Amino acid sequence: MRERPSRLTRSKVRAAWIFLAPTLIILALIAGWPLARTIWFSFTDASLNNLSDYEFIGFENYIANYDGEWFGILTDPAWWRSVWNTVWFTLVSVSIETVLGIAVALILNAAFPGRGLMRAIILIPWAIPTVVSAKMWNWMLHDQFGVINDLLLRLGLIAAPITWTANSDTALWAVVMVDVWKTTPFMALLILAALQMLPGDIYEAAKVDGIHPVRVFFKVTLPLIRPALLVAVIFRALDALRVFDLIYVLTSNSKDTASMSVFARQQLVDFQEVGLGSAASTLIFLIIALLIVVTIAAGRVRLGGETL
Repeated sequence: MRERPSRLTRSKVRAAWIFLAPTLIILALIAGWPLARTIWFSFTDASLNNLSDYEFIGFENYIANYDGEWFGILTDPAWWRSVWNTVWFTLVSVSIETVLGIAVALILNAAFPGRGLMRAIILIPWAIPTVVSAKMWNWMLHDQFGVINDLLLRLGLIAAPITWTANSDTALWAVVMVDVWKTTPFMALLILAALQMLPGDIYEAAKVDGIHPVRVFFKVTLPLIRPALLVAVIFRALDALRVFDLIYVLTSNSKDTASMSVFARQQLVDFQEVGLGSAASTLIFLIIALLIVVTIAAGRVRLGGETL
């Protein structure tokens, strides 16, 4: 039988809730209320022309059948294409960024002259606004004036300029490349923080025992930083699943590369369908929530003796 909390413990819990209450109220206002309104609009026929005069239509924005014909976002091939693009982009980019982030963090964790300066320099790509970096890379990847094609032509790696962002075969890979360049420092920063918290005596003992550094990494370092690593992956996956600006700037409204956020923006702004745009946004929220829950459950991370 569990013991009843003491009066001091109850007092601390009460004080914690009092201090957290303003933050929770602000979060409810700036995040909870817009989310609730978006979910509500997804069940209506609202548009930008009738925001004050709309009707409740149930799940018709999601899926509906009229005279044997199916309608709604869930029957739209463009929506499922955007889902695949987003999931593919997330899996590929986050995987590459995790591997490179670990490598960069291990290098920055070593002692060498100028380490502090190098840590500052490595954060520059992450500090640049996404729209600015996307526009910069858009020019670099230009098929006629871009330095990437010019360099590859000079090296003899390609025979003709490549339309990186206009060709459906290379556009998503170009987006992944730009995202990896920009976001790897973020992963490295989080992993580096975890590496610096590791006890040094473990590595001293491994060095005395003559254990190979690669074996130490997989048997000691990786298990110890796994909680922080999973947190970094979750944060990065959340950002990647919501990707909009990078894809929109690099590839514009191309259906071959549109993400879920680009699809939602198209319904809401280009077609002025608030109901359909809200339904797409609601589905994005549900997909992200589901994937994050699955990731946490699969990782079975324990922090402080409790399952995260």
